[in-house]
Amino acid sequence: MTGVTLARVVKKYGATQVIHGVDLTIVDGEFCVFVGPSGCGKSTLLRMVAGLEETSDGTIRIGSRDVTRLDPSDRGVAMVFQTYALYPHMTVAENMGFGLKMTGHPKAEIDTKVAEAARILKLQPLLERKPKALSGGQRQRVAIGRAIVRGPEVFLFDEPLSNLDAELRVEMRVEIARLHKEIGATMIYVTHDQVEAMTLADKIVVLRAGRVEQVGAPLDLYRDPDNRFVAGFIGSPSMNFLAGKVAGNGVEVPALKAVVPVSARLPAVGTPVLVGLRPEHLSVAPGDGLSLDMTEALGGVSYAYLTAPTGERLIVEERGDTRSTPGGRADLTFEPGRAYLFDATTEARIR
Repeated sequence: MTGVTLARVVKKYGATQVIHGVDLTIVDGEFCVFVGPSGCGKSTLLRMVAGLEETSDGTIRIGSRDVTRLDPSDRGVAMVFQTYALYPHMTVAENMGFGLKMTGHPKAEIDTKVAEAARILKLQPLLERKPKALSGGQRQRVAIGRAIVRGPEVFLFDEPLSNLDAELRVEMRVEIARLHKEIGATMIYVTHDQVEAMTLADKIVVLRAGRVEQVGAPLDLYRDPDNRFVAGFIGSPSMNFLAGKVAGNGVEVPALKAVVPVSARLPAVGTPVLVGLRPEHLSVAPGDGLSLDMTEALGGVSYAYLTAPTGERLIVEERGDTRSTPGGRADLTFEPGRAYLFDATTEARIR
């Protein structure tokens, strides 16, 4: 197994540049997740590592090898796509071993590798079935098994769970996490689902418009985002953002009719800023400052949706047996130390 290094990597389609000088180091055995909204360049970057997209500039290294101009078959990677792409006339075992068969590996070696992949993925009872007799989750496990038998240096996953229903997505997240723990391979995983990113990753790379916004461990990004984009993207539901301005002793937030004391180094009095508050750090209290629009009751947790007099909307997480009643009014309380501060113009974090 080995790591991956990207140095000033650029991708252009004609005059249009879609990846802007990405620098990134993924260490041996790390599970790295590329996350971001649709069109941010995460799949393009993954395909550049795989060799399915030409690199316009910069260098891609896998281990000590410069693979920037190598064919995909020479890079030592295996890719699992969003679609399973299984041969319908072949059994599970034949699908998993087909790549090795085409490259002339002996049958005994193929059988051994298929059996080991089937053991890891718990596919032994299914080896003689054909894809039509499998569930969506089983088909995706076969596609992963097909990658395992190749013995790659790096596994690449391009939104592999997007076609599965909610229950299967959770099941397959657990399977992929267990797979990584068992084989210890370097894995790069693309998703737009930040819950997948938070639960699977050792390292998250947050992308926007072809640029890296922040790189770090999941909880580091959650607790210490560099800018509004990362703060809003990491965490579900998203962080609430309220307009404010610097006052003498903190930040005045009209939506809350309060001055929030903050420990950050504040700019000049009167400077516009954004105050970020996560739903789980807010509490609904008796009062008449905000209107309660609706409540989503999800069992152990509920989400109250409120509108401030300024028109700004907020989400509050509620736990326990007490739930807010839609149609009424309320105030919000929170610990000032939980507030995040951002520059209103650049949206960079003010620390």
